[in-house]
Amino acid sequence: MKEKLQSIKTALEKELSEISTSEKLEELRVKYLGKKGELTGVLRSMGSLSAEERPVIGQLANVVRADIEAALAEKKQAFDAKAQEMKLEREKLDVTVPSNAQLRGGRHPISLVRRELEEIFIGMGFDVVDGPEIETDYYNFEALNTPENHPARDVQDTFYITKNILLRTQTSPVQARVMESRKPPIRIISPGRVYRSDAVDATHSPMFHQFEGLYVDKGVTMGDLKGTLDMFAKKMFGENTRTRFRPHHFPFTEPSAEVDVSCFACGGKGCRLCKGEGWIEILGCGMVHPNVLTNCNIDPDVYTGYAFGFGIERIVMCRYGIDDMRYLYENDLRFLSQFN
Repeated sequence: MKEKLQSIKTALEKELSEISTSEKLEELRVKYLGKKGELTGVLRSMGSLSAEERPVIGQLANVVRADIEAALAEKKQAFDAKAQEMKLEREKLDVTVPSNAQLRGGRHPISLVRRELEEIFIGMGFDVVDGPEIETDYYNFEALNTPENHPARDVQDTFYITKNILLRTQTSPVQARVMESRKPPIRIISPGRVYRSDAVDATHSPMFHQFEGLYVDKGVTMGDLKGTLDMFAKKMFGENTRTRFRPHHFPFTEPSAEVDVSCFACGGKGCRLCKGEGWIEILGCGMVHPNVLTNCNIDPDVYTGYAFGFGIERIVMCRYGIDDMRYLYENDLRFLSQFN
């Protein structure tokens, strides 16, 4: 039986040297170590041995089995290494080959200007506050001194969802909500989308972006408002920019004014951008109406404040010399890529 065990080991070594695939290796494992394998058959026949021979043959059989398993494992490791090498060779990448061009996006011009506006006013101590775009009639109109049947409502064509729920026509409701929930001093800006039932043309859209500011404290004056807007104009349009205030009427401010800036393209001499006038209208402003302060539980005998607002699209169009607002919404990459 010793000779049989040795011949099994020798035969395996010979066959291992001749195989070249993992499939053949598995066949050899089954042939020698399987339930009906060569070595298994020898072990089953040990019952016919004498008591003195069994330990000797058993020990030898274990050594042969261990040698066979080691030889099979070594061969398997060699096959695996070769397979890995072939796989790496097939999947090899040439890192010197130029890659496909990747399109790089950029911020929308409205986002660029909005961020610049926010940075200017944050630098002057204002907080950025957001609010709901679906508003109540009270916050959008009544709290801002625009009660039912007020003539100003005829100017703002409003998208009503129900009798008392609407898409906000301005970001001023954010100011009313803040004045209700905070005690002065209050210094905020409220940029965001607003909605009005306007026909789409070169200067109108049913959805646009508004930027409003509010400052309420003791002793706030029209001079503070003018200084703030002068600083804004110089930061936004250049240090040589001048501002001009013209009397106007808004229901939520008294006194009220519209503000022009000297044309930053021609310096006030007159050009195509300013239509030869030397000035460009950019915003409306005024001192917060006492009724608005009262509606928001702020004593108008103790506190005063100013407010201002403008369309961000208006600033974008002036800033970049765009003559049609629709370009900003048409998602034409030929247009938008100019601002990357």
